Amino acid sequence: MQALARFDARGVAGLFTDIDDTLTTDGRMPVAAYDAVQRLANAGLPVVPVTGRSAGWAHMALHLWPVRAVVAESGGVCLYRDPANRLRWIYHAPPEQIHGERARLAALAARIMREIPGLALASDNAFRLVDFALDYCEQVERVPDALVARAVRMFRAEGFQARASTVHVNAWSGEFDKAPWDRIRTYATGMRRALVQPALAEAQGPCPRPTFRILQYEIEFLTREPSGVGFDVPAWLQSLEEEI
Repeated sequence: MQALARFDARGVAGLFTDIDDTLTTDGRMPVAAYDAVQRLANAGLPVVPVTGRSAGWAHMALHLWPVRAVVAESGGVCLYRDPANRLRWIYHAPPEQIHGERARLAALAARIMREIPGLALASDNAFRLVDFALDYCEQVERVPDALVARAVRMFRAEGFQARASTVHVNAWSGEFDKAPWDRIRTYATGMRRALVQPALAEAQGPCPRPTFRILQYEIEFLTREPSGVGFDVPAWLQSLEEEI
């Protein structure tokens, strides 16, 4: 980690950022933060918030903020716009599987709230599609740390992933988290694949259109640095070939 003033930003292609207490201060996004995101977007640098907040929050952010995509619910779901400006969703697992897992999560969360006084469903829980969130200090009186830790253990004892954020206990089923780069890379690959068919259609016209240029830029960026050895085919190239 080093001061931004000492950082060589010439190779930066975009920015992943947390939301709570990073873009926001005391729960609100100040003008200075919004302006910084807008200036990055104006400079052609995509901004992608990565948050434990709900898919509903992500839906709002993608509509109202100058961001390229939003990764929500600790990495369980990603929202982005395709080249035709249509909203697209990427889930960590098939929706029917997620639905069944959330039913089990709901039953366990209800039992945990009965056994640990003070915990309540998070105010945005109704807008979540993958994980479950219990509020321990955002809209309720702060629950003691020992009881918060007990709630996390109870979720994990039943085979779920769980962690305490600054205000919620988040629980989910599946091997994902908002931090690992491989998850972000998977979303980025999915967004590139979504560009292929529209770009091919536009390439039949008299001159390249915006989608074609975006895909061309993405490929040029990925080919700046070699990967693999010998005749290895990069994973991103394999995924684009499969789309064709």
